[in-house]
Amino acid sequence: MSNNSNVENLSPQVIRQIAKEMSELVSSPPEGIKVFINDEDITDIQAVIEGPAGTPYAGGSFRVKLVLGKDFPTGPPKGYFMTKIFHPNVAKNGEICVNTLKKDWKSELGLKHILLTVKCLLIVPNPESALNEEAGKLLLERYDDYCQRAKMMTEIHAHPPKFAKEGLEMDPTSSSVGTIFKGVGGPLAKKHATEKSKTLSDKKNLKLMKDKKRTLKRL
Repeated sequence: MSNNSNVENLSPQVIRQIAKEMSELVSSPPEGIKVFINDEDITDIQAVIEGPAGTPYAGGSFRVKLVLGKDFPTGPPKGYFMTKIFHPNVAKNGEICVNTLKKDWKSELGLKHILLTVKCLLIVPNPESALNEEAGKLLLERYDDYCQRAKMMTEIHAHPPKFAKEGLEMDPTSSSVGTIFKGVGGPLAKKHATEKSKTLSDKKNLKLMKDKKRTLKRL
């Protein structure tokens, strides 16, 4: 069991409810959200949210974690982005500022509702309750710059590696860039991963240069 486990702080009834909700989320996941169950600690709630189309986060996979306090479900959980993201409502340490997790919280709101709210926040950020002031300011004053910065962060940190196509098994709970590969070792595997990483990096740089040229042409 993990050191941060809250199992001993929660009643058996609450644990059963969490287990039921998690099971439902896995069997019929909300669109663009994949939940992972930690068999050793049911209170370790992690999910990957796909960046919604039409947003600067499109194409990215963002790992989020919900931390349940000992007063859950009376008190709201805390939410964190484990994947780096440039967003007005996400602090540098990944903490998420969502009203549903604070003043609008009701004990009957489930885990699915929270994850959907976090996904909605990627579509409609709220600059008025900004935890990242720079992102909030850019969103309001220079929207194009905000989009470009958010897209760049998504490119760097939230794009899943292409290694999966090579038949390597990925640990889904690891962050997308520093992905941990199971059952892969030895200098050849590392060399191959490094070369692939360099190729991807070159492609990204080329794409960024093309994007910049397009932007300059528009100006």
